[in-house]
Amino acid sequence: MLKVATFIVDRRNLFFLLIGIALIFSAIASRWVRVENDLAAYLPDSAETSRGISLMNDQFITYGSAKVMVTNITYDEAEAIYEDISARDDVTLVSFGDDSDHYNDFSALYDITFAYPEDDKRCLDGLEEIKASLDGQDIYVSTSMGDQAAETIAEEMKVVSALVVVVVLSVLIFTSSTYAEVPVLLLTFGASAVLAAGTNFFLGTISFVSDSVTIVLQLALSVDYAIIFCNRYKEEHQTLGIREADIVALSKAIPEITSSSLTTVGGLIAMMFMQYGIGRDMAICLIKAIFFSLFSVFLLMPGLIMVFGKAMDKTKHKSFIPKISFIGKFDHLTRFVIPPVFVLLVIGAFYLSGKCPYVYGYSLIETPVKNESQIADEMISNAFGDSNFVALMVPSGDYTKEDEVMRALEAREEVDHCQGLANTEAMDGYMLTDTLSAREFSELFNVDYEVSELLYMAYAINDENYAKIINGFSGYKVPLIDIVMFLHDEVEEGYVTLDPDLMKTLDEANAQMKMAKDQLQGEDYSRILVYLNLPQEGDETFAFLDEMHSIAGGYYSGEDSVLVAGESTSQYDLKKTFSRDNLVVNIVSILAVLAVLLFTFLSAGMPVLLILVIQGAIWINFSFPTLHHSYLFFMGYLIVSSIQMGANIDYAIVISGRYTELRKIMDKKQACIETLNFAFPTIITSGSMMVLSGFAIGNLSSDATICGIGQCLGRGTLISIVLVMFVLPQILMVGEKIIERTSFEVSVPIKLDRGFGTVRVDGMVRGQINGYVVGEMHALVKGDIAAVVTMGGMQELPEDATDGNELPGEVRK
Repeated sequence: MLKVATFIVDRRNLFFLLIGIALIFSAIASRWVRVENDLAAYLPDSAETSRGISLMNDQFITYGSAKVMVTNITYDEAEAIYEDISARDDVTLVSFGDDSDHYNDFSALYDITFAYPEDDKRCLDGLEEIKASLDGQDIYVSTSMGDQAAETIAEEMKVVSALVVVVVLSVLIFTSSTYAEVPVLLLTFGASAVLAAGTNFFLGTISFVSDSVTIVLQLALSVDYAIIFCNRYKEEHQTLGIREADIVALSKAIPEITSSSLTTVGGLIAMMFMQYGIGRDMAICLIKAIFFSLFSVFLLMPGLIMVFGKAMDKTKHKSFIPKISFIGKFDHLTRFVIPPVFVLLVIGAFYLSGKCPYVYGYSLIETPVKNESQIADEMISNAFGDSNFVALMVPSGDYTKEDEVMRALEAREEVDHCQGLANTEAMDGYMLTDTLSAREFSELFNVDYEVSELLYMAYAINDENYAKIINGFSGYKVPLIDIVMFLHDEVEEGYVTLDPDLMKTLDEANAQMKMAKDQLQGEDYSRILVYLNLPQEGDETFAFLDEMHSIAGGYYSGEDSVLVAGESTSQYDLKKTFSRDNLVVNIVSILAVLAVLLFTFLSAGMPVLLILVIQGAIWINFSFPTLHHSYLFFMGYLIVSSIQMGANIDYAIVISGRYTELRKIMDKKQACIETLNFAFPTIITSGSMMVLSGFAIGNLSSDATICGIGQCLGRGTLISIVLVMFVLPQILMVGEKIIERTSFEVSVPIKLDRGFGTVRVDGMVRGQINGYVVGEMHALVKGDIAAVVTMGGMQELPEDATDGNELPGEVRK
């Protein structure tokens, strides 16, 4: 490690150059990252929502649509606006009338359907023109077109990031011992954040959640690494020069920081086992972010210390962090009281967290702030009620069955109405799929019966229905939509000529029918829109989705013959994945952290005690929604529980490791006091950053997913800090015998390192140095040494070695 550290420090300009090039590339590449804004896109391929969305994308065209509500207008004014919107060439349909569904309490609601698919930019341009034409009116617009939500989140996260920078800067200044270390820490973290963001380009597409919160979570998870190295350097610099202290500190920090990062990575790995793909997406982004944090601390920060070293010496100040000996005394005094109380608290928290009211959509969640779209949706909902519909897809080709399915569904009280080709009115009371004879068609379109007969004959030949030609046309009927579109095609190809008035009627009918067919009938499947009298989610809604399969399945056979897609189905699928993912995340995160702790402490009892404390913090954290009767988006639990287990366990490791070490030379009370005084600066620095950053995300984001993650992370970290400061020390004191009896540390033969004359000593020393010494030393010793040196070593130096703080040249080489 000393050789590696020496190479890094002495070749710092090379690393500055390489990292600078990487930063330039990352800053550019971060603009190329594609972001997925749909949570349903991360459902497993086997989920009904995924299969339904895939089928709809292949079989149907969804035209752009929007709801526009105008308030504080009379009905006459509302009707005039309706006429203006309907007259637009890019609008094919505007639903409006004097019923309460479209005009209520001086507010008008227009359901607008554009003439282009929803991903066509002309739809958004048309909507902007409509909004501009209503300038001066009180309007609220609700639409799924465009990336308005993504743009809103991006703007919100800019504010959050700026606030987090202020928080980090304030915390670092408060907890630092020299002002010049602050830019070192900020530059180190800034570089790692840019590298992590830019390299997301290689992942192809990431979720909007990962894109929004990774940089903040990266700070919360990995700021410890830079602080550990900085504190180690300051400790070494008390007896060594800048370069030598930098080298020795880095050689010791590499294994220490790497070991610390393993628990965090272990917790994040658990998310990769989730069926819900967003867990894997976030895990990869965060693990990569942690890697670049280590990369920056090990390769960039040593060089920065060399650059800012003299400034750090000149800007030292008194520590603002107070001693907390009173907490250590309290913990010792209550060592027999707190543990049993904590056990009872954990049992209660386990029960309450199991009752946490999880939700799988946004309809029931109230966020601290609301964006423009949320306000519009809420205003429209308050004025005209909610609309919840799902798309039922059945095999196409049989209009009669489709009509029977819709009638069966509309007979249920859970269904308001259905919309499909079979019950969509075309003209003069005829539905699109009503069958007409040649005579009925001639009367409907006012054409000669002979012309209709020839048209029907051509259709029969095209349909290869030769029996109808032979037997005559008296009983031959064709669905209206099919014969109209066939006639239009014949006119387009020049086989049929119509007079201008009839041609205009045919064009209008064909345009309406084509749009209906594009949206409701595909090559293999038909789509029926089922409007429900049920909320988007809930046990009753999910149960009826299953009943819909049974009702429609009675008319169609085959495993995948019937599919249901929509917000309710998506949330039902999320609930199903959560049941499994919840168990997997808990088990894998605990096992991963347990494995790291077993090798860290070489004891079975210590890891169990530490995990009990942090798992207790997790259960307490997710008891709050139950107690407050507030809904929690399910993903907040899955992600935060993994992060809390992986990251907050570090606080417990710092305290337990130091306490175990000090117990070898102190009694319980003094060891507890010294441990907390030692650990408090590290815990308060990184912990306060995570707490404040989490609450900033939770209170400044209007997205329920991001908001929930932030609130749970901030609250969970605060609970973890309280428990490791006020509960863990008592558990360690009471559980000493358990830890000792479950230790599997292997005793090794003692080998005394001997040195004579002038000797350089670095490491944990136990032995004779002109008197018995136990402690960590970094010194030049003149005399005889016979000692056990662990976590370091001894090296005999030439007799003329300097007595000063600098190492001799031969050693530096």
